[in-house]
Amino acid sequence: MLVYLVGYMGCGKSSIGRKLARRLGMDFIDMDSEIIRVAGKSVGEVFADVGEEGFRLLEKEVLKNISEKTDAIVATGGGSPCFFDNMDVMNRSGLTIYFKMGAEKLAARLEYCKDKRPLIKDKTQEELVDYISVNLKKRDPYYMQAKLIIDGDKVSDEYIADHIAMYLMNKGLSS
Repeated sequence: MLVYLVGYMGCGKSSIGRKLARRLGMDFIDMDSEIIRVAGKSVGEVFADVGEEGFRLLEKEVLKNISEKTDAIVATGGGSPCFFDNMDVMNRSGLTIYFKMGAEKLAARLEYCKDKRPLIKDKTQEELVDYISVNLKKRDPYYMQAKLIIDGDKVSDEYIADHIAMYLMNKGLSS
């Protein structure tokens, strides 16, 4: 089964996804890493070369290829569910799990890795919280289409990984 982890950048999709894949003996796919592999350049370079629209088209193609696989934990990009029919593709081909977090927690988590993220790299902490708040309002209708929603504001990544693993095993959804 495919398990898609969705949510805003910095919510733990990649770190939790890796832990979850190890616990369940499944493959782990990071969509940003797949985009880097396919494009032969970093996400920042893709944005610089073709803009967000070009990036989103490439992301859609990578998602289509992933959706044809059988078993994997997939960490999506933060914006992936919000473009084209990406959320529908994920919901049809697997289980979607939204890691819901508030703007303040996300900003705190992103503070030390801003330079790697083209959309936020030049923002102050206050600008970052405001930017995330605005984007969460836009993106939440897409994220809320996930089949499972986890509030990550007051729990650790370890806790989330443990509980998703237990959920999947109890439902017989892991390999």
